Amino acid sequence: MEERLQKVLARAGLGSRRGVEELLRRGAVRVNGRVATLGDKADPERDVITVEGEPLPAAASPLYLLLNKPVGYLTTRHDPFGRPTVFDLLPPLPAKVFPVGRLDLDTEGLLLFTNDGALAQRLAHPGGEVEKEYLAWVAGVPTPAALTALRQGVELPEGRTAEARVRLVERQGTAALLRLTLREGRKRQVRRMLAAVGHPVRRLLRVRLGTLELGDLGPGETRGLTAEEVRRLGQPAGKPARGANRERMTRHRSERG
Repeated sequence: MEERLQKVLARAGLGSRRGVEELLRRGAVRVNGRVATLGDKADPERDVITVEGEPLPAAASPLYLLLNKPVGYLTTRHDPFGRPTVFDLLPPLPAKVFPVGRLDLDTEGLLLFTNDGALAQRLAHPGGEVEKEYLAWVAGVPTPAALTALRQGVELPEGRTAEARVRLVERQGTAALLRLTLREGRKRQVRRMLAAVGHPVRRLLRVRLGTLELGDLGPGETRGLTAEEVRRLGQPAGKPARGANRERMTRHRSERG
């Protein structure tokens, strides 16, 4: 049965939607000897599909791995300057995985790896269906007006941000701890939003992606997802209950900051 080639490639563990589209754009994929393009379809049972001249690997068993990314690691597979990457922290795995979205060099916290292209596409879709929750330690204590601005949307060069949930967790002398929940995923968005209202970020930690929570996983540590976590991630976006475990985590991270 024919399927969109992007779906076939993603199911074989060759990357996220963006990653497999890039393979197609640069002509690295052939179907029955013909260079494939975006939008093409193929039947993996009948057609001969090659990538970079190699036969398409059999669809790998789905893998789901959670990493608590520390500061100082790039979210990329290879760095031309030899800097450490998040892949240096992963244990040996039976198949290639890729990160769902990115965290910048100075941002910590929850980063999901998988070879499930369909799930990765849903979680990272720019339409903003999936919530991302952060703890942000900032310079200064935001006023009610600043918090309202963050909630209603902040003007950035590419346009106003969408509405967000923002809560002042605690004051810490001349600094503060905020909890922010966004549905967008612009580059360095949390940092730019907070800088725009006069409160630059000192430390930023992502604690939730959709229904998946960081919990007590230590910096640099990884763990596999449970079957229930995978099932819940595949459901329509929703907000998890704020249980005692999350409040304990907030206090713990606050004390570390």
